[in-house]
Amino acid sequence: MLTPDDPGFPGKNMYDAAAELERRYKKTLLLINSGSGFSDDPLVMAQDLANYIEDKKTSKFSMGLITSNINSPLAEIVCKHGHVVKLKGRGKSKPSFEYSEIGMMGDIFELGSLLLLYMMTETIFRNLDVDAVFQLCKEEFSKLGSIIDSNVESESYMQIVDILEKRTNVFLGGKGTANEIVKMAGVRLFHIKSFLGDNVYIARGVNTPHPRAGDLEILVSFSGETKPVIIWLDVLKKLNGTVLAITGTKESTLAKKSDFQITLEEEVKPSQPRRFYMRAAYVLSPLPVKLAERLGERGLKLPEYILSWYHSITQ
Repeated sequence: MLTPDDPGFPGKNMYDAAAELERRYKKTLLLINSGSGFSDDPLVMAQDLANYIEDKKTSKFSMGLITSNINSPLAEIVCKHGHVVKLKGRGKSKPSFEYSEIGMMGDIFELGSLLLLYMMTETIFRNLDVDAVFQLCKEEFSKLGSIIDSNVESESYMQIVDILEKRTNVFLGGKGTANEIVKMAGVRLFHIKSFLGDNVYIARGVNTPHPRAGDLEILVSFSGETKPVIIWLDVLKKLNGTVLAITGTKESTLAKKSDFQITLEEEVKPSQPRRFYMRAAYVLSPLPVKLAERLGERGLKLPEYILSWYHSITQ
């Protein structure tokens, strides 16, 4: 279960849901990921659960928090009822154009927490000791470096940046986990493209318009055979748009039909955790950075305060 806004959440808020969760399960963990420790929704959920624990004197609940700010109100609450992990992120910095060094809109923290949470999942799935989390992170970092370099320095990646700096709208799409991954890239691309007068949309979103000739579409699918995603590709191709596909299979339908392909092959059995989606997030992360650098070369430097302000009110 995720938040009170998600289907299946057993109550109108965390306090209300706690009684039902206590009835269903022996133990329940509220796991929170917040770089600032000030995000409204997680803070309210933690406060509600803390109130329930104290009112009912129950020991069936605990909390966990991954954050860059261990002095935040959220960290203070979680410390009383669980554990806080400090994961260094971007932190507070003066306005700067060094996106390639410090990341963009908190993505250093978000990518780091994505890796950490994934390796926690894999450790549990494989029934390994807790120390294995850090060993798996170390092993994956050694692979991620070459995966990112080989793609970001490729001609195809630079051609995508060429398209992005032109007056074109961008559509990003995927189903399930892939949809969450493209949202990470979409929110960062949006703030740059909107500054240029363009838009970035998530495929099949409530405000997604019909694509136009020349638009760019970025699609993510491990199998490359997800039917709705292939339909999105077909629609854009009929309108003379350009498609970048990120798949786990080079010979898939999606990869073959697209104009540009990034293949992140991985051997994994069905039902086992996949690293594909996490790796796709890392490969997409430099895209807005490269676009910002390209615009800088053209003499247009994006104000840092714009990115910071938009992120602070929407996180």
